[in-house]
Amino acid sequence: MNVPELFSLKGKFAVVTGASRGLGEEMARGLAEAGASLLLCSRKLEACEQVAAEIERLGVKTYARRCDVTSAAEVEGVVDEAKKISGRIDILINNAGQTWGAKAEELSLEDWRKVIEVNLTGAFLFAQQAGKAMIRQGGGKIVNVVSIAGLAGSREIDAVSYSASKGGLIALTRDLAVKWAKYRINVNAIAPGWFPTRMTSWVVEHKREELLGAIPMGRFGEPDDIKGALVFLCSEAARFVTGHVLVVDGGELAC
Repeated sequence: MNVPELFSLKGKFAVVTGASRGLGEEMARGLAEAGASLLLCSRKLEACEQVAAEIERLGVKTYARRCDVTSAAEVEGVVDEAKKISGRIDILINNAGQTWGAKAEELSLEDWRKVIEVNLTGAFLFAQQAGKAMIRQGGGKIVNVVSIAGLAGSREIDAVSYSASKGGLIALTRDLAVKWAKYRINVNAIAPGWFPTRMTSWVVEHKREELLGAIPMGRFGEPDDIKGALVFLCSEAARFVTGHVLVVDGGELAC
């Protein structure tokens, strides 16, 4: 295969969770630009449908479905719907997530569980269902969206449950990569640094200079930064890469 063929996703079908806004939307757009057809899902169906309509203008089939990733029944329903549409699931992007700001000594058990359920349990449920389909079809790509917060402690924010959930998701990524390699399933993670999104808007606005001072490249992440890295992990160019965490942070963790 030549290099353009290695990075092409033409003819592939991808499921993207948490695709109604932010990095999920940008990652879905990147997959479409590389040629993949998509099923986008989130808890907010109307917003997801709007994103799907915009992406479909790129010339790829794009579907939208509502899904609460903490519901095993809804997750199974989305995976079944994807199989009905395309006959297979080539790519799963586990992006759905949430955070909760509170000091570790004050965080309630209820709020801890909310974050863990979405970020870690929800990702497991989707990987489990998509993994079954990929085992039967003879392969696939799973990319879990983690965070540099799952690799190091954070001085800037009080979000211990978020950091813990992403650290757990990194461990899940590596374990599934080992277990499913024999089925030709690549399981990797992408760990963004600071990207301006709705989830990060308060921190970016109120701690802008502090955050930028910790990033050697001196800027926040932009859509193309995440799209290129994601397409690599989903393409044949990464067929010998599994169990890896690709950090996209402008050099912050290197300090």
